[in-house]
Amino acid sequence: MKIALVHDYLNEFGGAERVLLALSEIWPKAPIYTAFYKKGSTAYERFADKKIIASWAQNVPFFADYLHSPLRFLAPLIWGSFDFSGFDVVITSASWYVTKGVIRSSGHQVIRTSGKKGKNPDNPTTRQPDNPIEVCYCHTPPRYLYGYTTSVDWQKYWPVRLYALIVNHFMRVYDFEAAQRVDHFIANSKEVAGRIKKFYRRDSTVIYPPVDLPCSSLIVNSSSEKRAMNDRQSLRSSSSQDSTPGLKRSTINDYFLVVSRIVGGKGLNLAVEVAMKMNLKLKVVGSSAGYGREYQKLREIARLSSARQTGPNVEFLGFVEDSELAELYCGARAFLALAQDEDFGITPVEAMLCGTPVIAFDGGGYRETVIQRKTGLFFDPATAGSLTLAINNFLDMEKKGEWDRDFIKEHAQKFNKDRFKKEIIKFVQHKIRMGE
Repeated sequence: MKIALVHDYLNEFGGAERVLLALSEIWPKAPIYTAFYKKGSTAYERFADKKIIASWAQNVPFFADYLHSPLRFLAPLIWGSFDFSGFDVVITSASWYVTKGVIRSSGHQVIRTSGKKGKNPDNPTTRQPDNPIEVCYCHTPPRYLYGYTTSVDWQKYWPVRLYALIVNHFMRVYDFEAAQRVDHFIANSKEVAGRIKKFYRRDSTVIYPPVDLPCSSLIVNSSSEKRAMNDRQSLRSSSSQDSTPGLKRSTINDYFLVVSRIVGGKGLNLAVEVAMKMNLKLKVVGSSAGYGREYQKLREIARLSSARQTGPNVEFLGFVEDSELAELYCGARAFLALAQDEDFGITPVEAMLCGTPVIAFDGGGYRETVIQRKTGLFFDPATAGSLTLAINNFLDMEKKGEWDRDFIKEHAQKFNKDRFKKEIIKFVQHKIRMGE
């Protein structure tokens, strides 16, 4: 069985790219088709051993760095330039770049025809027998097309709003039509499944993304929490730590943690603002991914605030490898997840996999992964006052020793990579057997 993988573009390594990497581990010989593959990016080394087939956009000067956003109306031409006729199954990893409905004939003409709706609302199209089956793993319908927050506040400038008003209308029409050419949708969360139903009128199967970090190789020491536990629990924890060979010891420190691309829409300015006001240590992990203005804005907020403090409270660590990231997760008092309409949110689950409680905005995919007062706390609205109250509640529970890090780890195991692979393989094999 010949399988091809398709992904928006590879110029950074985030949650969607972790999904793509897991898919490529399931089918290691499957080529990866993408709009462009940027050398020197955080994604470049992760996929260095894969067969990457980039589009003609790869050779357009400045496209990967600056033009992929304003020239997004070229996305249909990008996906139309590939020929997938030699494959049995094409799996698209889709979000931003309308990466769906990519099956074309060698002459680049769509050879799927709309059929009458039957008993299976998940497959409203009639597929030609010789065409590959297309499975779309949808991270979200393009956020900029449907009113969700984006990396850049593009509505701030009227020329951009006017441009987007015209371009996005035609892109929404194309996006809907492309969605009808997909044989089967997989949503990365119930939140996204709702969007697929709303905007595409298609059903989908929810398969949560894979979460995989080397947290299990770390033992966490927390002197503040041990003092709050009873003696029996403390002795059992201490005995387990001392008797387990080959494990690296980590200590819960006094910092809060954010892991995110340094872009708009992630609530990073709120995290920095509250950390400075409450005099809390905050570590921010993530690269600017080409959005340098947002990074400079955050640093300026931290600089102005730290001038009024005894020392700097906010530390920007940039991109870190998974081994260091796991240590940062394990060592944090709590993880802050502040995006207001997150599609799924892999990073808070990574934090929980390392036993770290999460303070999350009460919305989006966070509601599917965080258990209130068990694995974390929710706050709403997205204001400094609301987040401050949530942090104070967290500190009060921490003081009482109410956070069970073992329970938090166990809960996060539900989202592990092995589970993801099994569910994906089962889904694809079932669709092939059914001839759908």
